[in-house]
Amino acid sequence: MKIGFIGDIVGKPGRSGIKRHLKRLKQEYALDLVIANYENASHGFGLTEKNCKELLNYGIDVMSGGNHSFDKKEIVGMFDRYPLIRPLNYPKATPGKGIYTTNVNDTKVAIINLMGHYTMPLVDNPFTMIVDNVASLKEQGYKHIIIDMHAEASAEKNALLHIVGEDVSAILGTHTHVATDDLQLYNGCCYVTDVGLSGCIDGIIGMKKEIPIARFLQGISNHHDIDDRCKQIFQMIVFELDDEGIAIDAKRIKSIDNQAYIITDAFRVL
Repeated sequence: MKIGFIGDIVGKPGRSGIKRHLKRLKQEYALDLVIANYENASHGFGLTEKNCKELLNYGIDVMSGGNHSFDKKEIVGMFDRYPLIRPLNYPKATPGKGIYTTNVNDTKVAIINLMGHYTMPLVDNPFTMIVDNVASLKEQGYKHIIIDMHAEASAEKNALLHIVGEDVSAILGTHTHVATDDLQLYNGCCYVTDVGLSGCIDGIIGMKKEIPIARFLQGISNHHDIDDRCKQIFQMIVFELDDEGIAIDAKRIKSIDNQAYIITDAFRVL
């Protein structure tokens, strides 16, 4: 099974990158499933129904969220209609669910959205919760389990690898928008601390640079904005799982302003 994972899609530039690249890459790599993070897809904050339909039409199959999942309140009514999940460790009363299960080529697949603690909203302990949920999925016969770990602290993402890495197929970090150079196959688990954004590369984490710079220099905060005319980056992790859910290959695919793809293979650990 071949799976594509796209990290934080940031605004219109991110969505246009999906439109430009995904169909071609799905065909070239014969992808069976594409997962993406939606939490910044609508002008940097949350997801509208219009943009949800747009991204699904471009070839994304399932979308996960994070701390901005509920910035657009209309999403509350979308969880039952679209393949969307939000972090599992939000309170039980929170709308939506944190695990998406599906069948791909007669194989049971589970996608989990998890959120870290550091600088994030008040949520349940992701580490104790994930142990129990992974064990439950394994009991139900799921061998192909993929986690979007949406967290600020790299240590939280790395710790998750050592807590459940032997029991899941992939742990893919999101949230910081800055891609990390540690894509690896760790004892059969595809892991990267952060996939990185798809959107503007010449701003600050996908946003216009003027507002963050003013905050850093003057201590004055303002509303972030996105420049629709910018240098764009598209980033995706492509990984392959065997019949037992073991990651046997992985690569990062990156393009800047529609230039030739830069492809980096994962390194192997253990």
